[in-house]
Order: sequence, then structure tokens, then C-alpha cells
Amino acid sequence: MSPQELTHRRRMLVLAICCMSLLIVSLDNTVLNVALPTMAREFGTSISGMQWTIDAYTLVLAALLMLAGSTADRVGRQKIFKVGLVIFTVASVACSLAPNLESLVAFRMAQAVGGSMLNPVAMSIITNTFTDPRERARAIGVWGGVVGISMAAGPIVGGLLVDSVGWRSIFWINLPVGLAALLLTIRYVPESRAPRPRRPDPVGQLLIIALLGALTYAIIEAPTAGWTSPLITAFAGVALLALAGLLLYEPRRVDPLIDLRFFRSAPFSGATVIAVCAFAALGGFLFLSTLYLQNVRGLNALHAGVWMLPMAAMTLICAPLSGRLVGSRGPRLPLLIAGVSMTVSGVLFAAFDAETENATLFIGYVLFGLGFGFVNAPITNTAVSGMPRSQAGVAAAVASTSRQIGQTLGVAVIGAVLASGVGASSYAAAFTGASRPAWWIIAGCGLAVLLLGALTSGRWARETARRTAERLETDAQGPPADTAHPDQHSTRP
Repeated sequence: MSPQELTHRRRMLVLAICCMSLLIVSLDNTVLNVALPTMAREFGTSISGMQWTIDAYTLVLAALLMLAGSTADRVGRQKIFKVGLVIFTVASVACSLAPNLESLVAFRMAQAVGGSMLNPVAMSIITNTFTDPRERARAIGVWGGVVGISMAAGPIVGGLLVDSVGWRSIFWINLPVGLAALLLTIRYVPESRAPRPRRPDPVGQLLIIALLGALTYAIIEAPTAGWTSPLITAFAGVALLALAGLLLYEPRRVDPLIDLRFFRSAPFSGATVIAVCAFAALGGFLFLSTLYLQNVRGLNALHAGVWMLPMAAMTLICAPLSGRLVGSRGPRLPLLIAGVSMTVSGVLFAAFDAETENATLFIGYVLFGLGFGFVNAPITNTAVSGMPRSQAGVAAAVASTSRQIGQTLGVAVIGAVLASGVGASSYAAAFTGASRPAWWIIAGCGLAVLLLGALTSGRWARETARRTAERLETDAQGPPADTAHPDQHSTRP
């Protein structure tokens, strides 16, 4: 059945099914943060162990998002979506049964393999189902609102489950939702493929995995192994070699995993870096807040979740406001609001020890939630700004990958800074002093959002996007016959 033949009710049902997949993937991370201290006590692990329970998931997700999207375009979006639901649901059950930290990290990586097949593929299904631009915009708005719902519900749901049933129950949520989504997908989601799917790029995929994996390992394990130890130096070297390989190899591909020509557009480059900075700040903020509220203030998981609710509620309220501002006035104002709010929040904690007083702690959480609520909508809009329609999906996929990379690096860097300042058994007593450099890093991420938002949303930036779009359109039509070479980027006009 073609999208035009679907009734309005059927399209709404497809949207609801796609939102169910987004809900379990998004809720999984916010719920897990509240459970970290309880898990750490049961497994007897250090700060680095807690980091790996988060980063094992976001790292694999970041590495496989674009591969999953292109594979779905080629073999069928509904088919890949179903496979992702099965893997994610089964891996969630395995996480709830994990006997030790190593098993939990491995099962979290399996979860991420399934998760990588859900969000980007679900967005492709929505885009293919809602062909009318207005309906599509409303559908994407609903999709974005689910992220806010997961952030608002995650701390409370996680706290309730951890305190009443135990941390393993946080993974049980995915079982009924995943099974329901799978059965509904089989019955109601039509199959679709891209008219011209992108070719596989196994070399580029391996280089991405090597770059992200080696870099994350080096950052997380450096406080324990030593920043100049041979092991950390070796992993840092692998990351540099993988980056160099990407820069040299990808331009030679006809269908590269990452088209480096996109970065000639200032809005696209800005959106990519803004996504990394904003989600690095989010990952670090949640990580620090969880440790402080439970290990320093001594709150249980539920009360810690209640304290984090102002941040999540502001994100839920501001996300749709940001979307409307982007639609009416462009991305500049939301990015400036986001940058200012996130910077001020970070400075409150870094310079004024906001966490030590209830009033300033509340204000800091509200400001960060306000800033993060405004930053998400303009990231995707700015990434695809001026891009040809045929390339918009790829540009949005890069922005989504940047979000996961940012969250991975945020937890890795903030955790490494914290671990360097306190010992595994005494960090509660020394938390305030040890966390101050980490809060300055979060403030710096907010400042980067502010400056890049101002720089890459003006007239000059829009002109670079226009020129990039024209170049991409010209290249899509093919080079002249006397200069064409299928593998050489340098010969393209």
C-alpha cells in the first residue's frame, strides 16, 4: 500500500508505533541515570564502571546509526524496524538478568544495536508515510515531543522502580512496549524502500567504530591507567589514525558514509558541533547530578528523580516553543536562548556552588532544562538548512549521530575529570571540589552553543549553505564524461 492510499487514522497509528520505539530508547537512558548509584553498590564498581554502562550504549548507537538508516533504505524500512525491536527487547531482558558489570555492559551494547535500527528508521517511515508537508511537520513535532516526555518521566519512573522493585526492573518496561510495537508494526506499518539507496561503505563504518571506540576508551580509562601510559597512548593513536583514514578515504567514495562536502555549509558544520556540545553538556549534567543527589546528599532514587524533575519539565515545555520559534523566526533566537541558559547554569554550579543550596540548585536545574529544551529543534533544522531535498535525510542522520557522540564524550570526559579529583571510595566527601572543573566544562559547552549559534545562523552562513547546495545538486547530476572517474572526489565539478 502506497502512502497516498493510507487513511488518516492509519497514518496516525503508524506515527504512534514509531513514537513507541522512540519512547523506549529515550526512556532507557534517563531511567538508567537514576539507577547508577544503586547499580554501582551492587556490582562494587567505580566511576569508570558507571560511565561504561551509559557509554557502551551511546557509543554503539552513534557508530551504527547511519549504517542502519542506509541498510533500511536498501532492504526495507519495516523489515529493519522489526529486527531492531526484537533485538532491543531481548537485550533489555538480558540487561535485567546481568550477573555482573561486564555482562551488563555487553547487553547494553546489544541494546544499542537494536536501538540504532529504531530511531533513524522510524523517522524514515514517518517521512515516507506523511507526504503532505504540513502533516509531516506536525508528525515530526509529535515525534520530538516524545523525547521531552521521556526526559520528564524518566527520573520519576526510574526512582519509583529502583526504590520499590530494584534497579533491574528499569529494563522490564521495554518488554511490553517492545512486544506491542512489534505486533503493531507487523500489522499496520507498510514496507518502503528508497528509490536510490546509498551503497554500503564497510571501510568507512569500521573507521567510525575504531575512532569512537578508541577515543572513548582512552578518556574513560586514563584516570586509572594514567594519561601517558602506553595503553592510553596506543588507543589515542588508533583514534588519530582512524580520523586520518576517514579524511583521506571518504572523499574518494561515490556514496560515502559521511559526505565531507556537507561541512562546507556553515549551518551544517555549526549544527554538528552544537549537537556534540549540547549533548555532551546533557550527558555530563545528568551524570554529575545523579552522583551528587544520591551519594552526597544521601537521597534515595525517587527523591533524586523528583529533584531532577524541574530540568525535565522545562525541557518538555520549551521544546515545542523552540519548534514554533524555528518555524516563524529561524534557528538563531532559540540557539541564543539555549546557549545563554546552559552557560549561566554551568557557571552557577562551577563558580557559586549552586548545588549546596536548595534554591540555587533548583534555579540551576531550571536554567539547564530551559536551555536544552530550546537547543534540540534548531539542530536538525540548521543541519538541513539549504541542503537539497535528496540530501536532507543524510544531513539529519549526521546530526543525530552527533547527538550520540556528544552524550558519549560528555559522560566520558566529565567522569574522567571527576575520577581524577576523587578516589573511588571517597568521592562523596570531596565531590564539590572535584566536580568544579567538570561544571566549568559544561559551562564551556553552553558558551560554544551560544557562539556557534550566533556565527552559523546569519547571512554569511546562509550563503555558504546555498553554495554547498548548488555544488551538491551539480555533483548529483554527474561530472562531464571526459573528466568522470567513479572513485575520485577531486574530479567532481
